[in-house]
Amino acid sequence: MSRLGTLGARLYNGEVGYDFVAKRKLWYGISILITITAIVGLAVRGLNMGIEFEGGAVFTTPKTTASVSHAQEAATEASGHEAIVQKLGNGSLRIQVAELDTQQADRVKQDLADDLDVPAEKINAELVGPSWGAQIANKAWTGLAVFMILVVLYLAIAFEWRMALAALIALIHDLTITVGVYSLVGFEVTPGTVIGLLTILGYSLYDTVVVFDGLKEGARGITKQTRWTYSEIANRSLNATLVRSINTTVVALLPVAGLLFIGGGVLGAGMLNDISLSLFVGLAAGAYSSIFIATPLVADFKERDPQMKALKKRVLAKRAKGEAADASDGDGVQAPADAVPAGAVVGQRKVSRSARKRP
Repeated sequence: MSRLGTLGARLYNGEVGYDFVAKRKLWYGISILITITAIVGLAVRGLNMGIEFEGGAVFTTPKTTASVSHAQEAATEASGHEAIVQKLGNGSLRIQVAELDTQQADRVKQDLADDLDVPAEKINAELVGPSWGAQIANKAWTGLAVFMILVVLYLAIAFEWRMALAALIALIHDLTITVGVYSLVGFEVTPGTVIGLLTILGYSLYDTVVVFDGLKEGARGITKQTRWTYSEIANRSLNATLVRSINTTVVALLPVAGLLFIGGGVLGAGMLNDISLSLFVGLAAGAYSSIFIATPLVADFKERDPQMKALKKRVLAKRAKGEAADASDGDGVQAPADAVPAGAVVGQRKVSRSARKRP
């Protein structure tokens, strides 16, 4: 078995582990800082909306030796509006200019043909009205709202309302960060971006639901025992699925990274940039939120329940009693100060009293 497989088995069996839930305030602070940065970037810079949402014209030239900067300067001068130019993989150029009507587009097309030294009839021009973009935006918002409602209802029925609330907060967290990155990077928001944003919602929920399912099983009959608190069981469930979450995320990120850095960056395929950036950021944020946000939030919400408060008191009282008994160690001899109390959970592993006794 590989080292990663061995580690996964040990995490699953509770032999080792990291206490994510106990350090939840640190994760909350990091998430709040990232979210505030995303919101500030969105407020200051805004989103670079594509012509599909604002209206305008898209000109696609045949293969040309003209540079992107030269084409951008020529299109801006011809139209009177700022132009966005992308170099496509086959050597052609994609030039888009906002706020152009049919007559203006014909004139700009001819000017571009003269400046770039290409035949005017080989330049493909497409006009897009802003009303079409508004319809896409409205449908996207409607789809997002319906998705959120269905997710909350499903999780509330399959698990409980606290898990549904935690998953909803994690989803909003992921979407906010993704949109904020788009604002800071300055990538154009197109229908491909909307598709990518809607796609990452499912990925974001996948790991969260897996952890919640394990937590549901682990917490069954929790009030009948005094070994672990709810937070500790939540942490054990999280560690049991940690390697699986990492593997799933890495496997999903690799092809998306190929689309983003090779397809978009090297080949210059604009649509690949639109979809792959939202997928890349959303997948990474979703993996982070399922580990560091969703499960700790459930533990926080659940620990406020009177039954869980009473359980925590019983668990701590039992451990304190065990520590007091171990301190005397039979003949009244004081145990070493660094001794591990019986019943304590160290790295998700319960340490027995006999394992500590000196010969």
